[in-house]
Amino acid sequence: MQSIEPWKHDHTFGQDVRKSGERRTLIVIAITAVTMVVEITAGIAFGSMALLADGLHMASHASALAIAAFAYAYTRRHARDTRFNFGTGKVNSLAAFASAVILALIALVMAWESLQRFITPVPIAFNQAIFVAVIGLIVNGICLVILGGHGQSHAERREHDPGRPKAYTHREKHGADSHDHCDSRHQDHNLWAAYLHVLADVLTSLLAILALLGGKHLGQSWLDPFMGIVGAALVIRWSWGLLRISAHVLLDMQAPEELREEVRKAIESRGDDRIFDMHLWAVGPGIYAAEIAVVSSRPLEAHDYYGLLPGRLGIVHVTVEIRRCGPDDDLGVRS
Repeated sequence: MQSIEPWKHDHTFGQDVRKSGERRTLIVIAITAVTMVVEITAGIAFGSMALLADGLHMASHASALAIAAFAYAYTRRHARDTRFNFGTGKVNSLAAFASAVILALIALVMAWESLQRFITPVPIAFNQAIFVAVIGLIVNGICLVILGGHGQSHAERREHDPGRPKAYTHREKHGADSHDHCDSRHQDHNLWAAYLHVLADVLTSLLAILALLGGKHLGQSWLDPFMGIVGAALVIRWSWGLLRISAHVLLDMQAPEELREEVRKAIESRGDDRIFDMHLWAVGPGIYAAEIAVVSSRPLEAHDYYGLLPGRLGIVHVTVEIRRCGPDDDLGVRS
């Protein structure tokens, strides 16, 4: 009997390779941790509540970023664990969802504290507070540049996707013969979550500086709590967007309509085939699994349908079901 070894495949889909987002996140954590230690130490040494408070805020920020770092490491180390049906790609979105929840909770605390200060104003040491806010803005600005966005680079995706192997009935397509387009389908939700945490801190520092300058030079102390509420509202909006897109992956919801339409056009390109059932869902950052049911009067072999799918779509695992119909059956109406 012929060996089936040539037909076997794993489900790592490139998740076992260290990604650039992991390295950048670790660098940001290191910078944040050093700044945290310096601010807390200086706050205790000089009796500065503003420095101490910002140092503790940096601690919560570092903890949130640690979730992203843990997710990267876990995804990579368990990529070949067969208990995961389609690899560990969804750990990325799970970490992003958790980070989004933390981000929303921080925003709610910001809003509550700001409302409290509207009701019960507290004295503000403007010079010291501005100094701390500027330090925070500089540090977080550097971290934002290091993270440098939230998408995988084209080169990185090509490195992880070495080509299109032979087709199987339940087939892994290691990737892509073209990655020349980059859109929301290729987002690294974990890196995006880390980016949002840093962006939220940049926004908080910037609004704080504006409010404190207005309070110091114009006597408008109410600007401080007002800017806190504005910042909280924006952070909640960002966290909601991240919750939505990460939950979309975690709940195995259908892939974007444009991607499904591209699959449909590719499979039905001969004119003799119609898709009567299709499930297309994300199994990791920019990678998808598909189950496609085709009816045809002159059906192709299964591997021929696999070959019709463009590699640039990021569909890494495909199962095709084929049904034969009569030559006179009307296939013009899609279900």
